[in-house]
Amino acid sequence: MKKTSKAFITSLCAAALVGASVLGTMAYLTSSDEVVNTFTVGKVAITLDEQDVDNPEGDRVQENAYKLMPGSTYTKDPTVHVDADSEDCYLFVKVENEIAGIEGAKTIASQMSEKGWVAVGDEEGLYVYTAEGAPAVVTAESDVTVFENFTIDGTVNNETLAFYEEKTITVTAYTIQAEGFEGQTAGDIWTAAGLAHNIL
Repeated sequence: MKKTSKAFITSLCAAALVGASVLGTMAYLTSSDEVVNTFTVGKVAITLDEQDVDNPEGDRVQENAYKLMPGSTYTKDPTVHVDADSEDCYLFVKVENEIAGIEGAKTIASQMSEKGWVAVGDEEGLYVYTAEGAPAVVTAESDVTVFENFTIDGTVNNETLAFYEEKTITVTAYTIQAEGFEGQTAGDIWTAAGLAHNIL
């Protein structure tokens, strides 16, 4: 009886050993997957230029010189170009017009109004580009003209004109991303972006 028990126990141990080795080599069906997020950085980008008054068919420039004469109209068409890879944006300009006192009836300010530029708050010379009374979302590859020319009043005399020697018209353009500012006023957009980028 003892020999039989011993043989039985030995057989059980052998069976257990075989079972363990088989289980150790068994394969299971498995699967895995992953999501990989690749991030790029959005940007808003513009350029500002105007027609070269000395070479109208040539490349556009960022500076012109003029000899002022009473009653004369001069081409000056500062235009904001939104880059091809720019995100949707809002456009603002600051216009520092040092010859406003001798402009003719068709002023720079009146031209800007006709083109959809609206003064922002109490900040002198600051405008936002609008559509239907609200800041306009401008898309990539857009060209937006600020104004087209300026005219010197025909009644200006030599003495008055001499006072405006070396005066300038300076236009500075700004772009601010549209995303995140939906439904906000131009003043709020300008303040929020200006405080963040020290342009106020």
